[in-house]
Amino acid sequence: MNLTGGRLVSRDALFLQPTMSHKPSLHTSISPALLHLYDLSNSVVVIIDVFRATSTIASALYNGARCVIPVDTVPKAIEISRNISGIAAGERDGMIAEGLSHGNSPLEYTREFIENKTLVLTTTNGTRLLQMALDRNADTIISGSFPNLSAVCDFLVSEKKNVVLGCAGWKDRFNLEDTLFAGAVIHQVAKHFTVHCDSSLMAETMFMKQKNKLHEFAPKLTHYHRLVERFGLIEDIKFCLTPDVANVLPVYAEGKLIAK
Repeated sequence: MNLTGGRLVSRDALFLQPTMSHKPSLHTSISPALLHLYDLSNSVVVIIDVFRATSTIASALYNGARCVIPVDTVPKAIEISRNISGIAAGERDGMIAEGLSHGNSPLEYTREFIENKTLVLTTTNGTRLLQMALDRNADTIISGSFPNLSAVCDFLVSEKKNVVLGCAGWKDRFNLEDTLFAGAVIHQVAKHFTVHCDSSLMAETMFMKQKNKLHEFAPKLTHYHRLVERFGLIEDIKFCLTPDVANVLPVYAEGKLIAK
């Protein structure tokens, strides 16, 4: 028993009393195959697909796109874009998907091209992960990459909700670039959250080791080789790893991502 405020209370009662220091939790899912392990129903879920879906979403919205509609198949992208006079775009395995005229390069969506237009986007990993988050009743969904790092971090802190950083990976496999971005977010916001999560600890540790040499480290990444050696997309890679060059916050609502 303890004396608190002039009255006796049990140790158990003291332990159970809420405190003003209670913080929301933060977890990192390093693969879509692990997303089912996390409770998304009261969480902000950050969809992370650095190379290149979430970098492209940030680029398009930063340059004035009306919205981005993420879809999981090419036929659906074509159908929706026809119905709304939008731009059907996307990739499969890094290449412009068959039947589409536009791909998943963030540099393709300049202001001159995309302003006041709707982008209907389908990708190998990122749009699939977003659909998984929807299916698991995520409370709030945003998308993030290095180009909009600060906007993501500011939002997470302001919301004061639990957070799940969802890495899109590559066909359910772990990849480093998404985890490095998760680490960058954690490094900026950790003091506002309770972080008891080994994958988050790993992500932040990796980011801190590479934070001043991301561009030099990039050639070691498996996805770098897919995009650069096969397609020569070195400028895409540079954009995707550069913080705050398209610093908008894409928020998912009613089937589309809009800039908050």
